[in-house]
Amino acid sequence: MTTENTNSDDKMLVAMKNFAEQYAKRTNTYFCSDLSVTAVVIEGLAKHKSDLGSPLCPCRHYEDKEAEVKNTFWNCPCVPMRERNDCHCMLFLPAENDFAGKEQEISLELLKEVRASMSA
Repeated sequence: MTTENTNSDDKMLVAMKNFAEQYAKRTNTYFCSDLSVTAVVIEGLAKHKSDLGSPLCPCRHYEDKEAEVKNTFWNCPCVPMRERNDCHCMLFLPAENDFAGKEQEISLELLKEVRASMSA
């Protein structure tokens, strides 16, 4: 991976981190109690945003990702999240959910650690 790609990937990761934190606070939801789950989801959103131009839900299988992006149903925050606070990825959880933690923020260091472990 080139330095240019790394810088671009880091910028997208920061952008998705900031989005997730702001959205959690705005919707009074919390990240998963296991923040590595949160990190994997944010990394997936960043990759899709970079590759597809939109943060397509990374926790689903798509026959045609480009078509799904255009459809917008699974672009984060997806329609089930916006309509029912139902996040399949466990990124945005209501406080009463058994898997909800107490965090609405995640460190960039943890995100990068999880990214590195995924590519190892």
